[in-house]
Amino acid sequence: MCFKMSTFNQRKQALSFKILAKCNKSKARASVMTLPHHEVNTPVFMPVGTQGTLKGLLPDQLENLNCQIILGNTYHLGTRPGAALIKKAGGLHKFMSWKRALLTDSGGFQMVSLLKLAEITEKGVKFQSPYNGSEVMLTPEHSIEIQNNIGADIVMQLDDVVRTTITGPRVEEAMYRTTRWLDRCLKAHKNPDTQNIFPIVQGGLNIELRTQSALQLTKREVNGFAIGGLSGGESKDDFWKMVHLSTDILPEQKPRYLMGVGFAADLVVCCALGVDMFDCVFPTRTARFGCALVNTGQLNLKRKMYMQDFEPIDSDCGCSTCKRYTKAYLHSIVTAETVGCHLLTVHNLRLMKSIQESIKKQEFPEFVQKFMEVLYPDKKYPQWIIDSLASVNIELNL
Repeated sequence: MCFKMSTFNQRKQALSFKILAKCNKSKARASVMTLPHHEVNTPVFMPVGTQGTLKGLLPDQLENLNCQIILGNTYHLGTRPGAALIKKAGGLHKFMSWKRALLTDSGGFQMVSLLKLAEITEKGVKFQSPYNGSEVMLTPEHSIEIQNNIGADIVMQLDDVVRTTITGPRVEEAMYRTTRWLDRCLKAHKNPDTQNIFPIVQGGLNIELRTQSALQLTKREVNGFAIGGLSGGESKDDFWKMVHLSTDILPEQKPRYLMGVGFAADLVVCCALGVDMFDCVFPTRTARFGCALVNTGQLNLKRKMYMQDFEPIDSDCGCSTCKRYTKAYLHSIVTAETVGCHLLTVHNLRLMKSIQESIKKQEFPEFVQKFMEVLYPDKKYPQWIIDSLASVNIELNL
């Protein structure tokens, strides 16, 4: 039996979130999130279309895959082609001919992770442009202005990003600054009826700080929440505990987005921990390198062993690539012909539908058990996977 449905609605329907079914053991749930441009079934993985295009696929191909939402990058879009041009074109949806939902990040992560000369102050992030060397200041207000011009359904606050390897006073400073910057973002937001700001939980790997961050953000009138500051090199044991802590605090009736997570095992575990949305460049980037994602990990189709392998990547996979093409054919074109990237990208974006269906059928614990048995046929599961799943009442078959 499914649990009773719950619904969250904002005025003028900028976002509604309806829980369709909840796992009877874990925190996993299957929901539908209605946004101005499209309905999104969750749990959902959002492919990253950095500059208004997903590397390897055209918009109509994404629609044929039933991709309902993709992610754009505020920093890159705001720099090239520029927010003013996108606004003049009628927003990113029209500019890139994408009729479904869009999410844009704030640009703050790129300032810190990609640029050597970045200085964070209370005003914002000051950095040197990699394009012309000029000094640029990205403030919470400017980030929201760019995202308002882009017109995505979901926009992210500018947050103070700190790597998980950093400890001490800097983590606390970043956590409180993120909350202050959220308030500035909300004040600067011009399109609350058509665009949703998601705040970002910070606090590093400190239980007290992350708890305080989540509690502070839930006091703001917002339609969903993101969990940030993870997937930055921390141990998997620390990673899952921070996710578990965050989803325990964030309200059940609003969507929860875990930023920067895309490995298959991580997706399955974090769905069990109550996460609804994910993004990562991994599935599309690995396709460009000739790798197909399978339940046992990755197949590097450049290897000679696949030269005469006339079987599909996965005989149980229903994607168009597996229905029509063999590993031998893919071996002959990957990394050499653009179509190879297309075909592997199609295959690599397929996991979440199975998770959604298993939750609706009240078969999610069984799905997790079978998934992990295929991934680890010797049943030597990493301890972090055993512990994280046990924390939400899913026991693996040892």
